[in-house]
Amino acid sequence: MPSRRRIATVDGRAALAAWLDAQRGSTPHGVEDQPGAQDQLRAQDRPRAPDQPRATPAERNAQSASPDRNTVATAVRFTLEELNARAPGQALEVRVPPFGATQCIEGPRHTRGTPPGVVEMSPQTWLEVVTGRRPWDEALASGDVSASGERANLSDLLPLKGA
Repeated sequence: MPSRRRIATVDGRAALAAWLDAQRGSTPHGVEDQPGAQDQLRAQDRPRAPDQPRATPAERNAQSASPDRNTVATAVRFTLEELNARAPGQALEVRVPPFGATQCIEGPRHTRGTPPGVVEMSPQTWLEVVTGRRPWDEALASGDVSASGERANLSDLLPLKGA
């Protein structure tokens, strides 16, 4: 039986969209290594010409704004629920502290203690991977994802298309 959703789809998608909007102002992970990216990043850091207007404090805050904790928590919980809906089961536990965890993927069922497979990462890494801003394999290789167990490879499930 599929687990009950706690985050309304419309609220979850709105939170995920807000997180993505905030990320668009930042460089996606790994982009700085692409040809020409360093020139673009340096151009952003160049001093402003004297005739260019300075940004107001409100404009600077809007440019560097990141979503609030509740928005991130909602986006994480929604995407964890979406993962569980697409790959139901109890063989793998995906943990994104401090916001949530889900059990997914069919296989050996566990009822107590640590499950046979565990994946854990930060909310930032989870949202990057789940939205496709960062490949699963790169996040795993960098050590930003801790994964153990036979079914701990989520590369076939992520990113979550249409979430």
